[in-house]
Amino acid sequence: MGRSDSNKDKKASGRQGGTYRKKSYARGNAPIKKRTEPQKPSDPNLIRLNKYVANSGVCSRRDADIYIAAGNITVNGKPITEMGYKVKKTDVVKFDGRVLNPEKKEYVLLNKPKDFSTTIRDDKGKRNVNGLISNASKATLLPVDKMGKEATGLLLFTNDGDLTKRLKSPKNGLRKIYHVVLNRDLRSADLKKIQEGVVIDEKPVRVQDISFIDDAPKREVGVEIFSSKNKIVERIFEHLEYEVVKIDRVAYAGLTKKDLPRGHWRYLTEQEVINLGMIR
Repeated sequence: MGRSDSNKDKKASGRQGGTYRKKSYARGNAPIKKRTEPQKPSDPNLIRLNKYVANSGVCSRRDADIYIAAGNITVNGKPITEMGYKVKKTDVVKFDGRVLNPEKKEYVLLNKPKDFSTTIRDDKGKRNVNGLISNASKATLLPVDKMGKEATGLLLFTNDGDLTKRLKSPKNGLRKIYHVVLNRDLRSADLKKIQEGVVIDEKPVRVQDISFIDDAPKREVGVEIFSSKNKIVERIFEHLEYEVVKIDRVAYAGLTKKDLPRGHWRYLTEQEVINLGMIR
């Protein structure tokens, strides 16, 4: 029986010059298999445990995997060693007994302009500093300390409650430098009094340094101070019967206004966050 008979009534294959060809599934010609089961959408209420730990600021994701494998992380009181384990944001996650907050820590530095309030709520509809950094983060960032409406200069925002508490602690005494403009020239005798320390609310207040600004009127001075008391610089001059016309914070805890125009903000660098984290 010949080839043409084996193909029955079909013509010879292409190799023999005919038109009949067998189906070929080579080189991507295989039929596409349709998915029978739709892919389940991820649950927005669940988060991988290593990401949860990393967002809390304890360590990186890679290190979090190491701690999880070692049994250092507990979820609702139970040690979890499973890689890829997911938790709810409402779960209680602890690292070596310390409760973790999964919200990623963020740090924003603002060069505050004049006439903006630093209070959380302003019932009179006045302008608030939070509006100036509204595009910086989806998280709720709050100013570390307060500044008067008339004051300008550096203001730090964060959602890191532990850092805020340390920065506001009187024992830490952060270095702050102010450019102060008074309503009249500062007398040399009063400058000396400030250098030696003045008593406010029955407590001595000392400045690290105070000096006149170069090539400026004698009513302009630079003040370096480590006190954490609110509006302490203004109160020093008011104590000596001067009115503070302008006060600008030009340095705060190692942070400066370099390349940060008035009314603008920026994120802290990784090194700046590390430096602030060293404050205990």
